Amino acid sequence: MKVVVIGSHLCQDTLYALCKLREKNAEIDFKDLSASLPDLKAYLEVRETDPQYEAVKAGGGIGIPYFALEDGTKTLDLEEVLNKF
Repeated sequence: MKVVVIGSHLCQDTLYALCKLREKNAEIDFKDLSASLPDLKAYLEVRETDPQYEAVKAGGGIGIPYFALEDGTKTLDLEEVLNKF
């Protein structure tokens, strides 16, 4: 299964998620906010439009990693993603 991961190579949660997804042999499309302005722009679009981010923004969080699966699932929950494998 293909998983788009939006995060940063500077974020421990993102690195952990990438390792766990590799263990599941996921096909990963990593969008690194810290290394790519187009990836940052794509992330900001998601953050501004996805209702999941309301609580993140209210709490002052960044909200990474973010996962988008080829089955249409969009989540901030790594366990939800891992359970699909």
